[in-house]
Amino acid sequence: MPAPLPPGSTLGILGGGQLGRMLSQAASRLGFNVVILDPEENSPAARVSQGQIVAAYDDATALGVLGRTCQAVTFEFENVPAASVERLAAGGALVAPGSKALAVAQDRLEEKTFLNGVGATTVDFAPVDSLDDLLAGLERLGAPAVLKTRREGYDGKGQIWVRSADMAADAWSAIGQRPAILEAKAPFLRELSIIAARGRDGSLAVYPLGENIHAGGVLKTTLAPAEVDARTTARAYAIAEAILQGLDYVGVLGVELFDLGDGRLLVNEIAPRVHNTGHWTQDGCVCDQFEQHIRAVAGWPLGPTAAHARVEMTNLLGDEVEGWRELGGEPAARLHLYGKAEARPGRKMGHVNRVRSL
Repeated sequence: MPAPLPPGSTLGILGGGQLGRMLSQAASRLGFNVVILDPEENSPAARVSQGQIVAAYDDATALGVLGRTCQAVTFEFENVPAASVERLAAGGALVAPGSKALAVAQDRLEEKTFLNGVGATTVDFAPVDSLDDLLAGLERLGAPAVLKTRREGYDGKGQIWVRSADMAADAWSAIGQRPAILEAKAPFLRELSIIAARGRDGSLAVYPLGENIHAGGVLKTTLAPAEVDARTTARAYAIAEAILQGLDYVGVLGVELFDLGDGRLLVNEIAPRVHNTGHWTQDGCVCDQFEQHIRAVAGWPLGPTAAHARVEMTNLLGDEVEGWRELGGEPAARLHLYGKAEARPGRKMGHVNRVRSL
């Protein structure tokens, strides 16, 4: 196992968005330098980092420079090509999480298959490569069911509800007739999530569960720690551990869950990175998810995960960010803005954590 990286080392981050920005800020607090690789010049993460390589994520020359410059490399979102991570590792770079986690998370069919294989149960599902497959899947799973592209798609994109067999042809066309997965409807009471980390030495650190509220397919609010019983907590922790161990994972992982009641949980999806539903930890825990990820990647001991406050995290979408004056005046509110220039509808521009006592 590589020795822990000392302060003054340089970390690379593939991706220059808000997650990369907050990872870079956490790394800076621990004394690390950060270099961003992102195709967008002057990205939000680059503006709080030592430097940026402006290039595509699969640019061989740029990846070579990043690997030689940095003592460890990570990524901020799961649509970075897995081949790029493999290229970095083959060149001798220390990369975490590894390409296996990316490959699993980038394909919804592979993800569901992996999850069930490690005992993290999901809804029933069927692969869809044609309209006939979709019709057969609807006959087996029943309607309504949700049709999702196997690759790409996030925040409600690349998916459509199919409420009857009559809608199948239109739904298949709506997703561009691309390889897909049909998922049965989950009879859940609420949506939960858990943020967990695994260190290079195999140690685990798991945060309290959060309860999530979505609007239009996009996360709007997370309440954490969620009000859950011991049985539900134990099951969520077991799911997180099984996934982390099954992927031989290093870093922070987000797991979205459907709560069926009575301690029964289904995994909706996983994210091999820091996660929107873990933003509450910035103001609710001593060691937030961003510092935790940097600690894991650098080979440091993992930090404490106990909550010292209850937090209501609210995403600021589009022009909601214009309310920064009022939000900045709320005594219990901690404002986190991402430095994005254009407030497009539905775009995540920042979030606010409202801190309450436990």
